[in-house]
Amino acid sequence: MFILEFEKPIIALRNKIEELRRLQEEEQISLVDEIRKLEQKTNKLEKSTYSKLDSWQKSQLARHPGRPYTLDFIEHCTQGFIELHGDRAFRDDPAIIGGFCKIDGKSFLVVGHQKGRNTAENVKRNFGMPHPEGYRKALRLMRMANKFQIPILTLIDTPGAYPGIGAEERGQSEAIAVNLREMAGLTVPIISVVVGEGGSGGALALGVANRVLMFEHSMYSVISPEGCAGILWGDGSKAQDAAKALKYTAQDLIKFNVIDQVIPEPRGGAHAAPKEALLTLKQIVMEHYREISSLSPEALIEDRYQKFRKIGEFAEAI
Repeated sequence: MFILEFEKPIIALRNKIEELRRLQEEEQISLVDEIRKLEQKTNKLEKSTYSKLDSWQKSQLARHPGRPYTLDFIEHCTQGFIELHGDRAFRDDPAIIGGFCKIDGKSFLVVGHQKGRNTAENVKRNFGMPHPEGYRKALRLMRMANKFQIPILTLIDTPGAYPGIGAEERGQSEAIAVNLREMAGLTVPIISVVVGEGGSGGALALGVANRVLMFEHSMYSVISPEGCAGILWGDGSKAQDAAKALKYTAQDLIKFNVIDQVIPEPRGGAHAAPKEALLTLKQIVMEHYREISSLSPEALIEDRYQKFRKIGEFAEAI
C-alpha cells in the first residue's frame, strides 16, 4: 500500500479502528464507544488534512499510483469500448490509449494517457510518457472521430512527453505542435480532463478543447516542480518551493480561467474511492457535453478559439 507522508496519521487511526473491530469480534466484547470516538477523530483529521493541502502535497496526490487511469474510466464508465492501435507510420505507443465507445448511450472517442500500477506495467507504458507516435495515433483517431462527427473526450495524466533521443529523432515537438493545430480546427465537441499530472506540452497535446476540467487534486503545469527547481536554482531538492511558485493546482487555474471546472474528489483523494471519483467525472463530463452539443461546427471552432485567446492578462501602454 502506497502511503504519503501526510496520510500516515490518518492511516494509523484507521488501522487502530480495524484492530479494535477484530478484537471486539474475537473476544466477544463491546468496544463500540471506543470505535465511534476513533472514527470521529479520523473524520475530523481527514477533513482538516485534505482541506489544507499545499501545492506540493497536491502534486503528490496527483502522482499517487492508486489514482484512476484512462483504462479505469473505460472499464467503469463506458460501454462497448473498441481500442484502436498504431499511428500508421511507426508503431503503437502503449502510453496512450484510444478507441470508440458509448457513454450513457452516446458515441464518444476516448483518448488518454495510461500509466502502470507497478514497475513492469510502468515500463510497458513508459511511465505514461508518450513518444511522437503516441500523439500521432491520438490525432489519427481524432481525425476519424471528426469525419464521423463523434465527440471527443481526452484524459490527461502524464509527467510530459518522453524526452529520449529516439523520440526527438522521430519529431516529438512536431507531433505535439501538429496536434495543437489540428485539434483547434476539429468540428466536433472536445472535452479534456486532467485526472492526475498535466505535464507540459505532453499534456497540452491532448488538451486543446472546448472545455478543460481538472480533478480537485490534480496538477497542470508547463514543467514539473523538480524540473523547475533544477532550472531556477540548480537544485531539484527545492521542488516544494517551485511547486508553490508555479500555481499549477486546479484551485489556482480556475481563478486564472485556464480551466472551466474543478471536479470534486472523494475525501482522501481519487485513489481512496476510484469508482466514486470516476462516476462523478462521467456525470460532469456529460453535463458539459450537453451544453456544447448543440453548437454548430463553426461555433465549436470559434468557442475553442475564444477560450484559449482569453487565457492570461495583458496591458497596453503608449
